[in-house]
Amino acid sequence: MSTLRAITSVRLQAAYGAEQGVPVSVALAGSGIDAAMLNQADATIESAQELKVIENLCAHLDDPVSHGLAMGQRYHLSSYGVWGFALLSSPTFGDAIRLGVRYLGLTFAFVDVRLQETRDNAVLVLEDAGLPEAVRPYLLARDASAIMVIQEELFSLRVPLTALRLRLPDRDPAQVISLFGREPVFDSAVSEAAFARGLLDMPLPQANPVTARLCEEQCHQLLVQRHSRGGTAARLRRRLLQQPGRFPSLETLAEELHMSPRTLRRHLNREGTGYQELLDEVRRMLAEQWLTLGILTLEEISERLGYSELSNFIHAFRRWTGQTPARYRRGRVAG
Repeated sequence: MSTLRAITSVRLQAAYGAEQGVPVSVALAGSGIDAAMLNQADATIESAQELKVIENLCAHLDDPVSHGLAMGQRYHLSSYGVWGFALLSSPTFGDAIRLGVRYLGLTFAFVDVRLQETRDNAVLVLEDAGLPEAVRPYLLARDASAIMVIQEELFSLRVPLTALRLRLPDRDPAQVISLFGREPVFDSAVSEAAFARGLLDMPLPQANPVTARLCEEQCHQLLVQRHSRGGTAARLRRRLLQQPGRFPSLETLAEELHMSPRTLRRHLNREGTGYQELLDEVRRMLAEQWLTLGILTLEEISERLGYSELSNFIHAFRRWTGQTPARYRRGRVAG
């Protein structure tokens, strides 16, 4: 959670906190953010700084889950900049979801989101296991609520859910029902919202393939810029990109950096990531680029990414994106 993000989310939450009786100075305490920065439209902060603001708010709010659900309703598509425009101009609902998940790093989400497809249903899975427990319920409620705002603004209607499970303690479901349109199963082992798979093919009213492609290119450039700053993770990311297919082990990287593997793990942990996460990120980025170019076979891409079997690459790509490499390639060619 060390990546850069726009200050918009902190501005929204500080304003909400003030409405609930939490002074802005209290909300920002210890975050390294001063009140003047909230008025700088182009200011960027570390995600860890926003997390500190959230910790401050949760310490002063009486019911973090309820406030998280309410807070999520303030994140409109316009709040996300080019990421929001990219979703709006996507051809179909499914395209918007896949693009949104692919560039989730440009949003203000702290939960990880992935799309799973079964024979009948599409399922959005929200993973929050890596979040501090003191803020996890608030963030899960906030990010889930924000997703509902996004889909309603894409369609101007609420997508009917076939199932809703939340890793939140049992409570009065009225607020959740009013926002999600379905009674949830609380105390679930996983948080997920399911809907009819056919809805993925629904065209969006503001679809514009040319605009969508331009916005996605801007999303990619912005994401690269935010990840290109200094730090141990950035250095390792650049190193992993030097020789695709011959990725050095964590032990080798530690030796190159003149530190022990344990120390390297500690540095990465402080930056909110790990060796396997960085390796997956690099492999996914390369895979998406090569699939889009269309000049390499799946077998060649798999080999260049260092997989001993094509099936291993297909399994990994499905885990990253919710779809097979072949389907991803067809979607890019069609676009």
